[in-house]
Amino acid sequence: MNPYFQHGHERAFGTWPLKGSELTSALETALNVGYRAIDTAQLYGNEAEVGAVLRASGLARDQLCVTTKVAPDHLAEDRFMPSVEASLRALGLDQVDVLLIHWPPADGDVVLPLRRLEQAARRGLAKHVGVSNFTAAMLHTARATLEVPVVVNQVEFHPLLDQRKLLAAAAQTGIPLSAYCSVARGEVFKYPVLDEIGRGYGKSAAQVTLRWILQKGVPVTTMSSRRANIQANFDVMDFTLSSIDMARIDALNAVGHRVVNKTRVPWAPDFD
Repeated sequence: MNPYFQHGHERAFGTWPLKGSELTSALETALNVGYRAIDTAQLYGNEAEVGAVLRASGLARDQLCVTTKVAPDHLAEDRFMPSVEASLRALGLDQVDVLLIHWPPADGDVVLPLRRLEQAARRGLAKHVGVSNFTAAMLHTARATLEVPVVVNQVEFHPLLDQRKLLAAAAQTGIPLSAYCSVARGEVFKYPVLDEIGRGYGKSAAQVTLRWILQKGVPVTTMSSRRANIQANFDVMDFTLSSIDMARIDALNAVGHRVVNKTRVPWAPDFD
């Protein structure tokens, strides 16, 4: 079973850019609220702190879905596996549930990093493998290259960005998407239609946005350091948006707002 579609795992708690006491407090709150899917990465510099909170929680290992990601500087053969082993030591785990390639290499040639990812799975360092920030063409390459299933492509996904091409590639390859930047770093709150729709369900604009993503079949990763927001982001399973409201939100795709681009991340691929 895909770990992101197990009960409760469709809502993950993200840990970037949290560190120190802020991370500890937020992650403890998230676990208390009910989050069991936890997302970190080598680039975040907080794997050891995440691991410490998870161990202190007393939760059984099989209750958790822990994702981490291999940094762009670690995709080469001499760095890939040592970096994964370092992540496991930092997290205090024998195996992560999901190991991702965080960003495709700058030259766009994903085949060798994908084979190293598969090797990590075959060595038992990861239960599942996936990718992040892959284009549609890269998803087709991943599907053709790997013998082990690719369980996710973690990408920017929110109502202000048209991701129909990636959704189509996900359907064609069997590699589902999951969402980061789910509220576009707050940009969605500039659009009153989300508040208006939310009032009809007794929900906030953020909750409406997350529910729209989930009804697209895309799991969400959210982050907040405020308890009220952590709770609200989790409480999105008790209502369903109508087809009319889904279409009204779909119309926001035309805005074309992308948070993560080459200005912010110079090594980003040419996104679809």
